[in-house]
Amino acid sequence: MKPIIRTLSLGELTDLIDWAADEGWNPGLEDAAMFQAADPEGFIGAFVGDEMVAAISAVAYGQDFGFIGLYISRPDMRGKGNGKAVWAAGMDRLAGRTIGLDGVEEQQANYRSKGFRPVYETIRYSGRPAALPVGAARSRIVSAQPVPDIIAYDALCFPAPRRSFLQRWLQPPHHAVAAITSRGMAGYAVARACRSGFKIGPLFADDAQTALELFGELSGTCGGELNVDVPATQVDFIAALEAAGFSPTFSTTRMYQGTPPKLDAKRVFGVTTLELG
Repeated sequence: MKPIIRTLSLGELTDLIDWAADEGWNPGLEDAAMFQAADPEGFIGAFVGDEMVAAISAVAYGQDFGFIGLYISRPDMRGKGNGKAVWAAGMDRLAGRTIGLDGVEEQQANYRSKGFRPVYETIRYSGRPAALPVGAARSRIVSAQPVPDIIAYDALCFPAPRRSFLQRWLQPPHHAVAAITSRGMAGYAVARACRSGFKIGPLFADDAQTALELFGELSGTCGGELNVDVPATQVDFIAALEAAGFSPTFSTTRMYQGTPPKLDAKRVFGVTTLELG
């Protein structure tokens, strides 16, 4: 039976997040509502009868960028073309844009065949909060109340504006902190509670020292295991995490179809999410 393709409701997106948990992806406890704020039309499902059998996120940012994630077929309905149907729908929705995704190693050849090209590796570091070798703090760490300043800083580090998303992502129950210097905003970071522990992302900062200060502040706020997806190019930050007892547990590769977006990659110490970019 040919599936019906349509936008997911919030309840159906919640079901998709549960599927992600079943896949071992450890999503955030509030991800459904927070994700929907990024693009309410950006979550697509394939339905046979009244049952969702496959789904994907195809979130549009601004006029020129989009991101593919949460691409899952229900295990008992795989091999029937449902996944291909939602993939096609997602790619059609983002046609004409540069499209990003985070691909695991076993899927990268498949994504290459669809026109995606690798740009950088991201490594997940995981561990329990411990003393971080941050030295004397050079920034004043505050709760993330200056939302307009954070939105402006985020625009340096992310390929497109995402005001609606950030206005939700920065709010409780997430933990958000910003680094302020005499020159102004020097970075910000957000931690969200997940099915297990916390994930930190984004972690954007002027330099590795500021990134460590932000990470250390969140490590003192969040109990349990912390996880952060770090671009492999951030060697000094990675060395500090390893010295503090964090270990690599997972990796993906950021890939783009189309011209890679312009952003200040040196400020990206932790990606926001592997689902939304």
